[in-house]
Amino acid sequence: MQRTENAKRIELYNTIKEKYNLKADVPLAHEDFSATISDEIKWGAIKAVIVGVILILIYITFRFKDYKFGVSAVMALVHDVMVMLTVYAVFRIPLNNSFIAAMLTIVGYSINDTIIVFDRIRENKTRKGYKEGQAVPAEVVNSSINQTLSRSICTSITTLIMVVLLYVLGTDSVKEFALPLIVGVAAGTYSSIFVASPLWFDLSRKRKKATDK
Repeated sequence: MQRTENAKRIELYNTIKEKYNLKADVPLAHEDFSATISDEIKWGAIKAVIVGVILILIYITFRFKDYKFGVSAVMALVHDVMVMLTVYAVFRIPLNNSFIAAMLTIVGYSINDTIIVFDRIRENKTRKGYKEGQAVPAEVVNSSINQTLSRSICTSITTLIMVVLLYVLGTDSVKEFALPLIVGVAAGTYSSIFVASPLWFDLSRKRKKATDK
């Protein structure tokens, strides 16, 4: 989209008001994003995601007393962010103020779902008598995912219903925010089930093999 100079934009607004006999107090909304402002939004989003991911890594590592949980969760979040960026690129959605909000919303949603699965893995490890740092069989991870699967899917469906309604009934600016959220919720649910937990299992197994050697 070509950027219009401020003087020409004001002239255009005045012409529209005169042609359609609009009152002086009727606002005509517009957004002005120069190259500098777009760069600020882009780097602001990148910094916000990086800081958030680092804090999440520290929190999960301390909570589960195992850095592999933190690394797995962060890799799942990187997957979600990349999916969101792809949506913005493919559908040519402009980078505006909702860009940062959409990114952080999906990061928060995805990590919440991932922590629930990790909690169940830890509970099943303790119940079956596995100690901290001890490798667990794949059945423990699979059963943990299956036990939380219905909860994850139901939560995602209820969230998607509201976001889809937001996209269908909302204005153009709202749709630009809702569409990435729809894809992000689906990606966050997928990564919690198929990325984070299997990745943690692979990291644990590699560590066990390294210790055996």
